[in-house]
Amino acid sequence: MNLPAVVDPRLLAHLIAIRRDLHEHPELSWHERRTSERVRAELQELGIVCRAAGDQPGVIAELPGTQELPYIALRADLDALPVCEQTDLPFRSANEGVMHACGHDGHTAMLLGAAAILSRRGPLRAPVRLIFQPAEEDSGGADSMIALGALRDVAYIFGGHVDRFHEPGTIVVAAGTVNASSDEFRIVVRGRGGHAARPHEGIDAIVAASSVVVSAQSLVARGVDPGQTAVVSIGQFAAGTAPNVIADTATLAGTVRTRDAGVRAQVKEALVRLVTGICRAHGAESEVTFVSGTPPLVNHPDGVALARAAAADATGAAALQQMAAVNMGAEDFACYLDHVPGCYVRFGAQVSGRPSFPAHSARFDFDERALAIGAAFFYHAAARASDLLTTRLPLAAERTFGLSKEAD
Repeated sequence: MNLPAVVDPRLLAHLIAIRRDLHEHPELSWHERRTSERVRAELQELGIVCRAAGDQPGVIAELPGTQELPYIALRADLDALPVCEQTDLPFRSANEGVMHACGHDGHTAMLLGAAAILSRRGPLRAPVRLIFQPAEEDSGGADSMIALGALRDVAYIFGGHVDRFHEPGTIVVAAGTVNASSDEFRIVVRGRGGHAARPHEGIDAIVAASSVVVSAQSLVARGVDPGQTAVVSIGQFAAGTAPNVIADTATLAGTVRTRDAGVRAQVKEALVRLVTGICRAHGAESEVTFVSGTPPLVNHPDGVALARAAAADATGAAALQQMAAVNMGAEDFACYLDHVPGCYVRFGAQVSGRPSFPAHSARFDFDERALAIGAAFFYHAAARASDLLTTRLPLAAERTFGLSKEAD
């Protein structure tokens, strides 16, 4: 893999050092204090004005443009996961039970690399806003930054994720829906307790809840159009107090993931109907509650076109790739795209010669050469979008920035 023209070997070495430092000192969602301080220190060294994200972790930084235009926003996520690392990396996590098992350490380093390139090559015509966001793995991280003004006067936004399915030097730019929505649910089944020797005197909440677990798997197979995609997963089942006691209560928790708003509503409604019916058949009562999570991530056509051009600038057109598989993971970058056009891409980061472990695995790692590709992409995406804004503004920017197409 050749380095992009805008990334020299010294910059890549520095980005690797940043990534390894962040990897060794991971922090969970809403606790990314040290990570934010490291980001601020790097930006201040570059002479870039940055500010804290209110009282929470996170950093927002801005580089001025040479013309009065809306901002181009670039976003990276900061948080790690509650995972006990099982790699043999010399920079493995020093925080027991916490690990950068999803590549956010790399994303942060990439965006800092783009900041370095932008500062060294001089201002673009449009100003650039860098968003270092906390709590992507938890709920509310993106929304909290939006509430702090991260999207104020923004015309386009770009983000990305390392991808173990593609080789370093490649960038995946896909149109349309690229990540699923994710909604959590909690099911409480209430029966009637009793002695295990006399089950007929009670209503066994475990039996009723077990029927829910098994039957829920048919919601997608028999309730969703085969041309659509949905996943219902139950990850928690809690019930019982002793081996010889019929449980009076059982609690289930899981997620519903879909790529379409209509299917999202359909599956949630069907789950409530299924739980109610099964529990009634067992003589039990039930309660189903949902916590709405992120919406589907849908890349905007203009953002896709800009991202493809930027990817070709960074790596060459031959390195552009298609999605290897449907991605049912959620990504709260979708919240930004609900407000402004943009694109979320994936950076090839497959580790050659070693097993490829999935994201959120205790053995996850990625090829650090991807840091150069990500930094170059972010720079070129900002440059391409800046050039486009001198000729036309997206409708959202006209409304929020107060400019018209004729103003340029």
